[in-house]
Amino acid sequence: MEPFEILLPLALILLLSKSMGLGAHKIGMPAVIGMLLAGVLIGLLSYIPWAPLHEAFFGAEVKEVIAVMSKIGVVLIMFSTGLGTDLKKLRETGFASVVITVFGVVVPLGMGTLVAFIFQPEAGILSWLFYGAILTATSVSVTVAVLKELGKLDSKVGTSIVAAAVIDDVLGIIILSVLSGFSESGNSAGWDWFNPNAALVTIKIVVFFAVAIALGVGLRKLFNLMERKRPHNRRVPIISLAACFVYAYCAEKFFGVADITGAYVAGIMLGGTLAETPYVESKVDTMGYLFFSPIFFASIGMNLDFSGITPSFVAFGFVFVLVALLGKFLGCGAGAKLCKFSWSDSARTGLGMMVRAEVVLICTERGVASGLVDPALYPFVFLIILSSSVITPILLKWSYSREERKAKLG
Repeated sequence: MEPFEILLPLALILLLSKSMGLGAHKIGMPAVIGMLLAGVLIGLLSYIPWAPLHEAFFGAEVKEVIAVMSKIGVVLIMFSTGLGTDLKKLRETGFASVVITVFGVVVPLGMGTLVAFIFQPEAGILSWLFYGAILTATSVSVTVAVLKELGKLDSKVGTSIVAAAVIDDVLGIIILSVLSGFSESGNSAGWDWFNPNAALVTIKIVVFFAVAIALGVGLRKLFNLMERKRPHNRRVPIISLAACFVYAYCAEKFFGVADITGAYVAGIMLGGTLAETPYVESKVDTMGYLFFSPIFFASIGMNLDFSGITPSFVAFGFVFVLVALLGKFLGCGAGAKLCKFSWSDSARTGLGMMVRAEVVLICTERGVASGLVDPALYPFVFLIILSSSVITPILLKWSYSREERKAKLG
């Protein structure tokens, strides 16, 4: 393949994903839905029996280049997510947010694992747990937009959801890292803590986080020094990006931890409390969402494979979607109720934490890459994103309007 031959597929991906992402955003949906649909539309071109078309867009070398760019997109998304994780909120958040998060992680994890065990009994415990781990992800961007529109973002429910989402991201990444590490140990069929490989994986994961945090403290000091000397220096985002790639590479290469975990930890260590964080984040987002991230989302849509979807898997998929919605709703709602929220506020908290977006796709992609998740799950993950993004705004608005009507009548 000549280098110029990748340009046409990239042009089509960018044009379609950006236009459809913008369209999704205008109707109140996450842009990721539009980007996924763009990938699906491009993937449908593969069914046209015309050899030049297949060679231009679906050749092995074209797919390989797109896969590499897609991987960079994933790393940048997780780095940006880490930059947006404010460590101050983890220290300042109330007990309620911690309880909501713990229940909002444990309940969907347990329900997803149970459903995977029932429908795929031959898969093994790590596979069952990975299916459950996919459901721990959350994305409250849609919820925040709705609460802001209703003037409820600073309410008890709003502040609890925002704080809980921060902790949810951290817990979800830790669970994903542990499961990915064990899958790399070759012990995917069972869970044997006395297996030497499993013990080594556990040690490597602990060492990774210890080393990553220690180096991160040094990086923060270096960045603080650079900020004081020259604020908004362009070297800061460049060094930040280099640190992200080094963390991601070393995490997977030397510690057996997912590269996305390395990128996320790099973002946490360089974000939150640094004065330059918004500047770095804006530069990373510009590069990621301008080019690499659309390629990642579109590539998932392009590679959707329906050949492995059997009637039994369809049943599993729809139950999985239902559990995804109910798991967060019941888990976070129960956590809120235990913290003495009213029934209505508990329900709103559960609804607000129910939304999924890019992180659930990244978790699924990691599971597929590890061989623990069936690629046929992708259409159902897309359905989770779509349904949660539609249901949450409708029910939140209905709940608050119903409360206002009652207040007027009472």
